[in-house]
Amino acid sequence: MKSTETESLISFLRKKAKENRAPIWRDIAERISKPRRNIPAVNLSRVRRHSADGETILVPGKLLGAGVLERKLRVAALRFTEGARRKIERAGGECLSISELVEENPKGSGIKVVG
Repeated sequence: MKSTETESLISFLRKKAKENRAPIWRDIAERISKPRRNIPAVNLSRVRRHSADGETILVPGKLLGAGVLERKLRVAALRFTEGARRKIERAGGECLSISELVEENPKGSGIKVVG
């Protein structure tokens, strides 16, 4: 069963996808509407392998802190572990919620989805 917060995020993403003609938000809504056991848990090392300095990364699940990060990234995720949040900020990056990312980038351009 989804939390009320997650359900409201899903409806927000679907609304923004329709308003902005941005299919990325519909795709993310579908990914996080799956059962909890099917939502990805991604290690920071995987984010590092699939990103370049200064990119914006979206993890439609939980971001775990395993791995080393030496790049400055903007990362949005459904949830962050404290270790992941600390490592991203120590590297000079920024942690965002998915709704903050949608507000900043309504068209969803230039975002790389990992997970």
